[in-house]
Amino acid sequence: MESFMVGAATSAHQVEGNNTHCDFWVMENLKHSDYAEPSGIACDHYNRYEEDICLLKDAGLNAYRFSIEWARIEPLEGQFDPKEIEHYRNVLKTCRKYGVTPVVTLHHFSSPAWLIGKGGWKNKYVVDAFGKYTRYVVENLKDELSYVCTINEANMGFQLQKVMKDMMNASKREGDVQVGVKINMKNILLSMIEQGRAFHCNPLKINAFLRPRSQKDEEIVMQAHQKARSVIKSISKDIKVGLTLSLFDYQPVDGGEANVEKLWYEDFGFYLPFFRDDDFVGIQNYSRKLVSAAGIQDVPRKSAVTQMGYEDYPLSIGNVVRKAAKDFSGELIITENGIATDDDERRCEFIREAFESVMQTKADGVKVGGYFCWSLLDNFEWQAGYSKTFGLIAVDRKTLQRYPKKSLSLLGELAAAEI
Repeated sequence: MESFMVGAATSAHQVEGNNTHCDFWVMENLKHSDYAEPSGIACDHYNRYEEDICLLKDAGLNAYRFSIEWARIEPLEGQFDPKEIEHYRNVLKTCRKYGVTPVVTLHHFSSPAWLIGKGGWKNKYVVDAFGKYTRYVVENLKDELSYVCTINEANMGFQLQKVMKDMMNASKREGDVQVGVKINMKNILLSMIEQGRAFHCNPLKINAFLRPRSQKDEEIVMQAHQKARSVIKSISKDIKVGLTLSLFDYQPVDGGEANVEKLWYEDFGFYLPFFRDDDFVGIQNYSRKLVSAAGIQDVPRKSAVTQMGYEDYPLSIGNVVRKAAKDFSGELIITENGIATDDDERRCEFIREAFESVMQTKADGVKVGGYFCWSLLDNFEWQAGYSKTFGLIAVDRKTLQRYPKKSLSLLGELAAAEI
């Protein structure tokens, strides 16, 4: 049995750099891109991963969640790159070398560009394509794998659809979804036209993962998850398999109880039949939402907000863990939790409060297997670019020099009491 995991998380496209075969790279570099800036070299984690893992380990953490980039492994359909699978083998071996448990995510938002041209994540084609990619990765790396998250925030598509439906409502903010997005309709339309040319398909059928999806479309995403789980278990029954979900702490006010239950079903209950048999589920939470009989309320006027527009409310993670444990009997792992702020003292306070709320659920008997802070590095926050700072380690954008923050040491101190 692995010890309780305390670590930090990243995703490949946000930190590795030069991910030239993926859909985001295409979209970031268009004339009318709706991204604040391109990812470029990112944090050069592709070449500096050992340095970053060492910083994590030296701080006292014992686990690292990262993703394998599908577009690197399979840059062209059906053509797998053995050099890239060796790269990720080296990352895994480096984790083991330093006594760090790796938690691997197979898909963290970014996809091969060729997949988008074939209909992306609304086309059932993705189910078998994802299965083939999974088989190649796991057959090659099975001896180094302990935990595998198939799909990151598998419920994000429907969350985005709800935001897009309401985007004409002035009360809706970018902070209404747990990912860096920007909404500019004129630019979106121009970008879509350019994307259609780049991906060689109808602009209305560009279905990258971070696009709105109906619940019917989400079934395809979940079938891809089930396919990957089946493939992994056929290769090694010892690898623990799950997915991760984007979850808010919905709190009822002024008769909002029925709406809270509806929102929780949309974020969690709808997906539960598809992952009920998983070994674990990854909980990803950053804030709460107050919900009345009229719907989701604005952030309370006197409440602090983060750079992402979320309410600064660290206790939400413990509440979400308790709620998820009522519905799912397997292991819960906090695969992402953190705060975007340029005030590291506040980050320290946030982490302490959030971590303690999780530890209290564990003390009360909830099966919690680990806590991962988002993120190890100040990184590329999708459409928001490099302006949002979630990291435990600062990265100089010119030199790429690493500067560990006090919050990294603090998390290591909290880990020492649990490991």
